[in-house]
Amino acid sequence: MKEKTKKKYPIVRPEEEWQKKLDPEAYHVLREHGTERPYSGEYYLNKATGIYECRGCGNPIFHSHAKYDSGCGWPSFTEPVSSEAIEVRMDYSHGMVREEILCANCGGHLGHRFPDGPDDRGGIRYCINSVSMDFKEE
Repeated sequence: MKEKTKKKYPIVRPEEEWQKKLDPEAYHVLREHGTERPYSGEYYLNKATGIYECRGCGNPIFHSHAKYDSGCGWPSFTEPVSSEAIEVRMDYSHGMVREEILCANCGGHLGHRFPDGPDDRGGIRYCINSVSMDFKEE
């Protein structure tokens, strides 16, 4: 069960609009808090320089300089572009206790945050679904 929030996001759309805007897999992840299969996402091995944006609304969320290969099967980052870009809330689903990462602009589910990142980069790992992002190469 997810921790409920009363937060109002700057971008709000009826579910029918989200379904039209997003392909079925992106809708499942961003709007239904799903996940893509590990090692399957288009950005897992991406090494280009640029900005990762929320696929739901275009909000810049991660820069490629914060991306690293954690070996977990999903794109991993050490920090967002800013603390205002994301929302962190507790996720108690699937019998686990995790920190869920959401887009602060539209509330779309991006992935989870874990305390097992590189020590020399803050010790945090943002484990993000490729399907929840678009990439703008610099």
